Amino acid sequence: MIPSPFHGIFSSAVNVGKQGAPARMEMKNEMKQPVPEQQEKPIAKQTSVGQVALDIFEYENYYILKAPIAGVRLSDIDIDVQDSTIIIRGARRQTDTIPDDQYYIKECFWGDFERKVTLPCSIDARKVKATFNKECILKILVPKEEKIKIIRIND
Repeated sequence: MIPSPFHGIFSSAVNVGKQGAPARMEMKNEMKQPVPEQQEKPIAKQTSVGQVALDIFEYENYYILKAPIAGVRLSDIDIDVQDSTIIIRGARRQTDTIPDDQYYIKECFWGDFERKVTLPCSIDARKVKATFNKECILKILVPKEEKIKIIRIND
């Protein structure tokens, strides 16, 4: 393994084992760096579609979906509404051409992403509004379905 100036900065002293229990780590006295008991497998190149982190909450008469999507322009995002499902699709493109062997850490997802969310009501696509601010936060406002009150008139 090639020594990295970032080694140990972005990792914790405890790794999670196969059954979810913490894997034991031993410390090398001379370097004071954690060394895992098992060697880690190299990370495979991502070929699948990424997924966007999302917060969903209710505010007044709306369901609000909020997603930070850094590195993306509004023109790179599509929002589809199908019955009670909202689908957010887009692409985050890498603008730098840095060879893979020059990376010390590569955690950011670059490429196509998609996120499907089913809400507990039917959605009128004409009433859905979306904003994308300068901090790259996508906010989708979905009006709650108005419930029709039935009034019975007795003779």
